Amino acid sequence: MTGKLFIVGVGPGHHDHMTFRAKQAIEESNTIVGYETYVNLVEDLIEGKEVHRYAMTQEVERAHQCIDLAKSGKIVSLVSSGDPGIYGMAGLIYEILAEEGWDRKAGLSVEIVPGVSSLNSCAALVGSPLMTDFAVVSMSDLLVPWEIITKRVEAAAQGDFVIVIYNPASKKRIHQLQDTRKLLLKHRSPNTPVAIVKGAFRESEEIVLTDLENMEEHSDKLGMITTVIVGNSSTFRYKDLMINPRGYTSKYNIAEPQQTRK
Repeated sequence: MTGKLFIVGVGPGHHDHMTFRAKQAIEESNTIVGYETYVNLVEDLIEGKEVHRYAMTQEVERAHQCIDLAKSGKIVSLVSSGDPGIYGMAGLIYEILAEEGWDRKAGLSVEIVPGVSSLNSCAALVGSPLMTDFAVVSMSDLLVPWEIITKRVEAAAQGDFVIVIYNPASKKRIHQLQDTRKLLLKHRSPNTPVAIVKGAFRESEEIVLTDLENMEEHSDKLGMITTVIVGNSSTFRYKDLMINPRGYTSKYNIAEPQQTRK
């Protein structure tokens, strides 16, 4: 019996934002594996299936079990929120398979099913903050030294990138975003727009639009399901929106429609 491993991104949490292929992969699977919070997001889609739930810090165990189950002939879906290839499980699965000398053409069948990531869902809720070049940085220093993270933030700040911050804080990790704010203020105005989005498209959703100077006032919104978007020198607030101009005003009069060229 031939097994298969799907690495499925289920999006921000609401089924309306899950792709058709993600639902299809879960339906095709007889076995579901995942971090308990992520499995709960698809609870109504996995009735009658074999389910393996894990705690947050058991990624390696989770990955090995998925591979072993698929090798035994199971059709397995490893579920992740957002996109599994962005701070998700896809990389670890491939690292383990590479260590085993896996042959993509002749070995275990693996399919990554992409999903809507936090940067997409949060940007959609607050306007159009990602219309120009942007950088994505995770504040989690469990696997990456903090010195490396600060170098990346510094480079993004100097390059005037819009910056998307994943995992801005946790119960044990408080100083990272505070240090990042101080670093950004060396290169950006205190009134630079900042969006703080907690639990995008979930029942717990909360959205705050603020600026670099005042963002620490909203530290109660920070956590592992929060994403922070820091604007660049062009980003501006319009009412309850955060807008990053694409550059059309430098070439066109956007107040009037362009005449059709003949």
